[in-house]
Amino acid sequence: MKLRIGLGLTPPATATPSPPFDELLDRIEELGIDSLWFPDLIGADLPDPLVAIGYAAGRTRRLKLGSGVTVLPGRNPVAVAKELATLAALAPGRILPVFGVRHATERDRPLFPIPGPRGEVMDEALTLVRLLLENDDVSFEGKYHRCAHARVGPRPTRPLDLWLGGGGPQSLRRVGRLADGWLGAALTPDEAGAARRTIKAAATEAGRTVDDDHYGMSLVVAFDDLPGRDLGALRRQRPHVDIAELLPTGWAAARELINRYADAGVSKFVVRPAGTPRSWATFLAEFAAELLPLET
Repeated sequence: MKLRIGLGLTPPATATPSPPFDELLDRIEELGIDSLWFPDLIGADLPDPLVAIGYAAGRTRRLKLGSGVTVLPGRNPVAVAKELATLAALAPGRILPVFGVRHATERDRPLFPIPGPRGEVMDEALTLVRLLLENDDVSFEGKYHRCAHARVGPRPTRPLDLWLGGGGPQSLRRVGRLADGWLGAALTPDEAGAARRTIKAAATEAGRTVDDDHYGMSLVVAFDDLPGRDLGALRRQRPHVDIAELLPTGWAAARELINRYADAGVSKFVVRPAGTPRSWATFLAEFAAELLPLET
């Protein structure tokens, strides 16, 4: 498996200025970091994922760019397919879409009303996005989405891999049935290994395969002088799990946890700081020095 480690952006703290976006992109590319990921947080002071990916693709030449994750239900799947096709044409081989079923923050969820049960809407929308990215003429008649002789172009010369997030049983089975990869979060290494087995079993039942190196994990790293906002959220979300199994403190603990995930079959990582670094330049230099040697 190819082990790859990308960087996830985090909403800035009010009192901590962020570096100019161009400067951040230039430094990430210069350091050889594999990928940069943008969360789908409507109310946060962060750029929209797909807009940011388009801008970053024009600013960089090598950096892969991911949406981690973009919520699909509530968005027009034809428009999403068109946006992804455009991005893939402008930056071939560098666009990494990951979709989710619902927004992480409760305040964002009412902004995207959906016409039916979220899981059913997700299944239809993802199916339609894939059909549009892989076919020149698509007619689709679903319960919640429909189109006649639709086309988006230019279509990617190589089909885009469509990944999904989520950690519940239904979400994991959906990955096996419909997706090309998985980006999990807030799971221990043992739980990630079990999730991987669930996905593979669902894929086998559906007559599909998910590549062995298409299993990923979002990982938050804390530091003694930067506890950040994630500690309390994780404790509320997973009250019976040792927090060190989910949120390492310091680079050494992060390396150890990444190796444990890798032993469980996870090979793609999106690592972000628990809070805003006091110096992004320092954080990026340490990220490259401490984590990139783990890549294979």
